[in-house]
Amino acid sequence: MDLSELERDNTGRCRLSSPVPVLCRKDPCVLGVDEAGRGPVLGPMVYAICYCPLSRLADLEALKVADSKTLSESERERLFAKMQEDGDFVGWALDVLSPNLISTSMLGRVKYNLNSLSHDTATGLIQYALDQGVNVTQVFVDTVGMPETYQKRLQQSFPGIEVTVKAKADALYPVVSAASICAKVARDQAVKNWQFVEKLQDLDTDYGSGYPNDPKTKVWLKEHVEPVFGFPQFVRFSWRTAQTILEKEAKDVIWEDSAPEDQEGLGKITSYFLNEGSRTCPRASHRYFLERGLESATSL
Repeated sequence: MDLSELERDNTGRCRLSSPVPVLCRKDPCVLGVDEAGRGPVLGPMVYAICYCPLSRLADLEALKVADSKTLSESERERLFAKMQEDGDFVGWALDVLSPNLISTSMLGRVKYNLNSLSHDTATGLIQYALDQGVNVTQVFVDTVGMPETYQKRLQQSFPGIEVTVKAKADALYPVVSAASICAKVARDQAVKNWQFVEKLQDLDTDYGSGYPNDPKTKVWLKEHVEPVFGFPQFVRFSWRTAQTILEKEAKDVIWEDSAPEDQEGLGKITSYFLNEGSRTCPRASHRYFLERGLESATSL
């Protein structure tokens, strides 16, 4: 799986997909949705879809796909390679959501919780398959939250498609099992080859499973917290485990009102919005703005 796009920029999200088999444009297809990495405090969350014609579902089952959590890493990679070989009737697509995206979404001024982010990502992938011309007639989804509520929402979004949302769908429906394998293979590769944007000295890449209750993961977090700037972007700093370590290991910041004498020589706040040419000293954009493609408005 080529994750070079993610390796170039792992601060946001990226979408990868296989070519759409010709058969999937003509014949009615079944599509499965699942994710990998929803719970860990480290690394991205990956949502994946897998689809095939209803007439070839038995061939997908013959690959002996199963819930990715019950398979070893080598078994998952072997099955994913097999699905790649069977690209004449099997297609897939996935969204990789970075830890930075997840945390900034959850801690933004307008809260965007993980369930909503998950639902919207799954909906976006189903729509993506339709936009690519896949003739989707049935969708099976591994639930996030209450299955009845989730299913009703998806059915409203896709009224012409039969939607089924179930707990443990990755163990019940082969097409969801195939999606879970795609998601897990992508996440494992992303974590293994993660490109740290921070220049870290003595970086230890043995961070355990990445789950909050893993002792090895907790030790890694404590060893890689910077007292002022916190964690590298590999960490979901919105997780309670990360916040607890920050409270214990990082420096407290106290915001105090400036003394009147400190105000002398400061410009008006409106001067920030003036174009660069009117400033006496050009201001370099902070990485926060660069990563999000934000620029100063030159006119209102």
